[in-house]
Amino acid sequence: MKTDRQTIRILLVDDHALFRQSVARSLAAEPGMEIAHCGSIRDALALMAQREFDVVLLDHDLGSERASAFLPAARQAGFAGKVLVVTAWVSETESRRLLRQGVSGIFRKEAALEDLTASIRTVAAGGTYGPPGPSPAEAAGGEASSQPLFNDRQRKVLRFVLEGLSNKEIAWRLQISESYVKAILQNLFQKTGVRTRGQLVRVAFEQYEDQL
Repeated sequence: MKTDRQTIRILLVDDHALFRQSVARSLAAEPGMEIAHCGSIRDALALMAQREFDVVLLDHDLGSERASAFLPAARQAGFAGKVLVVTAWVSETESRRLLRQGVSGIFRKEAALEDLTASIRTVAAGGTYGPPGPSPAEAAGGEASSQPLFNDRQRKVLRFVLEGLSNKEIAWRLQISESYVKAILQNLFQKTGVRTRGQLVRVAFEQYEDQL
């Protein structure tokens, strides 16, 4: 980033159109900020080939894509700016992986917009951003406590999902109602921070294999 230019050029990458458009509109009204936005890594790389950006605000879960796939591709394309991951939830293990890749911080979506603005300015100036105070896992000196723990019923349902069984088949195997299976799946979605069955399968293999 050039030090003699005051304007921060921002690229927001998020597959939630409403969130993306709302945040982009708010940041565009901030003094010294220019913003473009898109919904996928592929679109982001295409925009980066056309213009320079100082800071990329990157959602962790982009549907079929993950934030960890962005930085290697961006660096290979010549991107020399900063990346701030903006996410609703990410495991401590994945956070550490992203930080090792070189992201400048992890920003939680539940925080206030003014905090996001401040974090962008911090990152653009060469600093790093992190929520105040250590996470429980960091305070304990390890990563295991950051993983959501599944109970026995959730673990069984997850194993059947990984085998490709339908809700009806899982209900028959466990001798419970199909609506109960759906409720357990929703709880698994919330614990792992995903929105679809396919994402649950991928995240289970990537981050929770030790619990299966």
